This record gives sequence, structure tokens and C-alpha cells, in this order.
Amino acid sequence: MVAVAGGAAFTFSYAEHAELLRAAGAEVVTFDPLRDEALPEGTRGLVIGGGFPEVYAPELSANEPLRKEVASLAASGTPVAAECAGLLYLARELDGAPMCGVLDASARMTERLTLGYRQAVAVADSALAPAGLRVAGHEFHRTALEPGTGTAPAWGLTAPTRRAEGFTQGSVHASYLHVHWAATPELAHRFVRSC
Repeated sequence: MVAVAGGAAFTFSYAEHAELLRAAGAEVVTFDPLRDEALPEGTRGLVIGGGFPEVYAPELSANEPLRKEVASLAASGTPVAAECAGLLYLARELDGAPMCGVLDASARMTERLTLGYRQAVAVADSALAPAGLRVAGHEFHRTALEPGTGTAPAWGLTAPTRRAEGFTQGSVHASYLHVHWAATPELAHRFVRSC
């Protein structure tokens, strides 16, 4: 079973992601990190998409039971795929509010809007993508992460500029890059196989 974050803090997702996960053989259950104190029973994979965690940082931080469970799940080797807001939720903190602490990084809001389409290649094998897989996606955020990338980045952005981006850490693939899985269905299939 793959748990997918939803609710007011994680509103940016593509319906096709859930459809592709189901087509790959997964049961998909949505949970709300603002309200649910535990992941759905039987969670074997976790997807945390985009949204506005900065608006709900105090509430997300206050849900300590769920934050601890997400951290424990990631540490156990369960596959986790996170994009943008999901990346921030997995960080140690967001504007000083404790988050899940899966990634040894701190996030903060900035005035600068990072926006645009990107071409990328997976830098390392992960539960989501094999090394060398090429994808297209977009970034849309007003945050900065310190450090900005992990020892093993999730993606190497190739256009419009070249830079490393995101984190591949154990079974976790976390990045600012929003990728529409329908353009690369292998992402959903690989993720479900990893579960």
C-alpha cells in the first residue's frame, strides 16, 4: 500500500500519479499530515507531493507523532518519494519549525521565486528512478535549503542551467523538481516494485 500525502498542506499533485501507482499494482491511500497522527496501516511506500507547507508549518510541526513515524519509516528503508513541499516536510526544519528530520537540511522562506521548466537526469539509483533516467519537470518555490543538495543528489539539472538538485538518501528520493509521471511511467512502476 502506498500512502499519498493530501489535505490543505499538500494540494499540488497530479491525479495521474495515483492512477499510475494503481496501474503498477499498488493500493493507494491518501492521508492528511495536518490531521492524521499516523500513516495508514500497512504503508509500504510514501509519496509526498507539492503544496504549501510554509503556510501550515506550525500545524505540521505540532503533529509530532506523524513526523516521528515518517522519520522512522524512511529510516527503515521504506521507499519515500517527495517533491517540493514534500522535500521541505522531510527536512530538519522549515523557518525554525521542526519537520520530520529525515534529511539533514534546513529550509527557509525567501523573497526569490524559483520558477521554470527543467530537464534533468537521475544522478544515482533510487526507489523512484534509475541512474541515467532523463525527465522533464518544473520548479516553483520561494524557499532555500541548506545544504541545497545531498551527498548523492536526486537529479542533475541539464537545462536551462546545469546544477545538482535534491537528495537520494537510502530509500528516499526528495527534490524540488515536480515531474509528471505520465511522461515517464517507469517512475511509478519502479517505485511500486521498490515497495
